[in-house]
Amino acid sequence: MVAWVKAGQRSLCQQVNQNWWDVCRVSQGWCRCEVWHVWCLCWKVLSKKLWDSEMDSEIKEEVPVHEEFILCCGVETQVLKCGPWTNLFNEPRANRPKLLIFVITGNPGFSAFYVPFAKALYSSVNRCFPVWVISHAGHALVPKGKKILTTSDDTNAQEINDIYGLQGQVEHKLAFLRTHVPKEIKLVVIGHSIGCHFSLEILKLAPELPIIRSFLLFPTIERMSESPNGRIATPLLCWLRYALYVFAYLLLKPWPEKIKSFVIRIALQMMNLQSEFSVLNILEPFCLANAAYLGGQEMMKVVKRDNETIKTYLSKLTFYYGTTDAWCPKEYYEDIKKDFPEGDIRLCEKKIPHAFILHFPQEMADMVADWLKDDLSKI
Repeated sequence: MVAWVKAGQRSLCQQVNQNWWDVCRVSQGWCRCEVWHVWCLCWKVLSKKLWDSEMDSEIKEEVPVHEEFILCCGVETQVLKCGPWTNLFNEPRANRPKLLIFVITGNPGFSAFYVPFAKALYSSVNRCFPVWVISHAGHALVPKGKKILTTSDDTNAQEINDIYGLQGQVEHKLAFLRTHVPKEIKLVVIGHSIGCHFSLEILKLAPELPIIRSFLLFPTIERMSESPNGRIATPLLCWLRYALYVFAYLLLKPWPEKIKSFVIRIALQMMNLQSEFSVLNILEPFCLANAAYLGGQEMMKVVKRDNETIKTYLSKLTFYYGTTDAWCPKEYYEDIKKDFPEGDIRLCEKKIPHAFILHFPQEMADMVADWLKDDLSKI
């Protein structure tokens, strides 16, 4: 009997973990000593699981994430900074990190959803380098009571043409890097989705920036309107955009903040997601209108792949395509692989979806950290 108990303890513990009352049914007919032995084994295993879970939770909580709202090009911008460094210019030179990992989001640019990825990546690079995530211009509004930080070097919004559009967003990111990051700090730029287009544009427009690597994750850098999702999104974002604006304002503008918070909380629970920071911007008509406007420009302007820029900076680039991605299908991977056979162009083997930030942040962070090993060892 004892041998059977030892062999079956894993199975029994799983039963106990699901429903403690199962033990009562399973243990019928056993002597008191045998039942006590099983309970002790189960308690030992479950206690270890609880302890490990608590330790993992504490480790995750230890990763510092600082939220800032700044005026960048005169526009409210959310920046989430993972790591103890909040102002690189205020740090003594000896204490400044030698490298910054800069994440450019997809569209919509709600940076709060990228926090799990940023924290996982920060931990995967041994917490030696900060990981910052920036929202897109017009995709974040400052919450009530939150202070907006300004700098004397901030570019005037009027100097950037169409700041909420495709090229304006590129200038927005460039202005941030030039204003908030010291020139001697090296950069790793990670673009996701349309953020990959912005990453290539930054390389082209600002060759003076010390970018040592750029990772393009699920890159929407060509033929967006021809992709499976693009064929659906193009008429909505290009032809029916104003109808969407009116609908969003009439439906969402009257909602009080408490109702919006409740709806978002229910939606996150249904999707099995959590967010450390407010994601109320999801239901802000102003932010949604700007996201739709940017999306419409993506459909119209992201057509031809910028082979010239890719060729110039190929040694710094890593492309990562999905096998189930309806924004940049496998065909796009095969085409760029054919044009640049010597490039670091990878195809996902794990069926990670385009929106990896929702359920696969750890897996992506581990891969990016692994790709970065050689570069970080030289710093």
